[in-house]
Amino acid sequence: MSMEEDAEVHTKTGKKSNVLPLWGNERTMNMNNLILTNIQASHYFKMNLYELKTYHEVVDEIYYKVSHLEPWEKGSRKTAGQTGMCGGVRGVGAGGIVSTAYCLLYKLFTLKLTRKQLNGLLTHPDSPFIRGLGFMYIRYTQPPADLWDWYDEFLEDEEELDVKAGGGQVMTIGNMLRHFLTKLEWFSTLFPRIPVPIQQKLERQLSDRFPAPPPGAAAHAAVQRAPERRRDFEEYPEERAPPPPPPRVRRSPSHGRDSPAHKRSRASPPPSRSDRHKERRSRSRSRDRERERHGDRGRNRDRSSRNGHSRHHKSSKDDHSRHRSHSSRDYASELLKERERQRRERDGSRSPPPSHR
Repeated sequence: MSMEEDAEVHTKTGKKSNVLPLWGNERTMNMNNLILTNIQASHYFKMNLYELKTYHEVVDEIYYKVSHLEPWEKGSRKTAGQTGMCGGVRGVGAGGIVSTAYCLLYKLFTLKLTRKQLNGLLTHPDSPFIRGLGFMYIRYTQPPADLWDWYDEFLEDEEELDVKAGGGQVMTIGNMLRHFLTKLEWFSTLFPRIPVPIQQKLERQLSDRFPAPPPGAAAHAAVQRAPERRRDFEEYPEERAPPPPPPRVRRSPSHGRDSPAHKRSRASPPPSRSDRHKERRSRSRSRDRERERHGDRGRNRDRSSRNGHSRHHKSSKDDHSRHRSHSSRDYASELLKERERQRRERDGSRSPPPSHR
C-alpha cells in the first residue's frame, strides 16, 4: 500500500473522520449477556423498533419513550437472596423487563452511527435523555483512551435528568459523566473495564480539573465568616434574641440561708456512728410499738364486731320465735271458735220446731 493510500485510510477511519471506531466486541456492544439477550428477545425491540430505519426516527422514539437510564424497568428484576456473582451489580442470574432506554441504545448501535450523528445526540436541545443515551453509547463503544476527549467539554454541564427507574435520583450531566469515568457500576450492570494506566490518567485529569478541598477547609471558612457575623450583630443588635433568663428557684423562709434551722445545722457537728445506730434502733422500736398498738386495736374492733353480730342474730331469732308462737296461738283459737260455731248450728238444726196452738 502506497503512502497516499495509507493516509487516505487514516483520514477515513481516524479520530477526526466521520466514521466512528468500535472498541471491544462488535457484536454485543460490550453489554452484559443477560441484558443483551433480553433486548433481542423483547417484543418492543423485535416489533416496534424493527420498523424504525433512520437515525431521526430513533431520536424521536427516544424523545417520547425514554424516562430513565436504568437497564431494567422498575420492580421487574428480583435479586432477593442472590449472592456473589449471581446478584447485585453483576446483572446475571435473574432477568426482568429490559428498559426502553437500553433497547433504543442497542438500536443506535445497529445503525452504526457516524461521528456527526453522535455529536448531534450529545448536543440535542429537546431532551436530556437523548443526550444521556449519546454519552452511554460512547462509554460502551469508544476506545477508553478517547473517553476524555469526548467528555471533556461536558464535565461541568448543569442540565439535570432523573436516571432512576420510577424517579428519585436526579443528577446533572457533568456528575453523570464523572461517574462514567470513575465507576464501573451502573445500577444493575457494569460498564466495560478501562485499562489501569488509562484509568489512572483519567483520575489525575479529574483531580486537576476538580481539586478536592484541603482538610480543614470547612473550619477555615467558618473562621473567616465569624467576623462577618459578629459585625452583623454589632450593627443590628435588635435582631439578636436575648438569652433566656435562668430559672428561679423559690425557697421558703424557714429554709433560707439565714434561717435558725440552717444556722443550727451548720453549727452542730455531724452525728457519730453510735448515735446514728441508737437513733435507728429507737425508730425501729417505736415502729414496733406502733404496729402492736394498731394490731391490738384491730383485734378489739374485730371482737366487738363479732359480739354485736351475735347479739343481733340472737335478738332476731327471739323475735322470730315470738312471732311464730303468737301466730300459732291465734290460729288455734280461731279454729276452736269455728268448730264451736259449727257445733251450735248442728244442734240448732236437730232441735224440733216449736208447736203452735
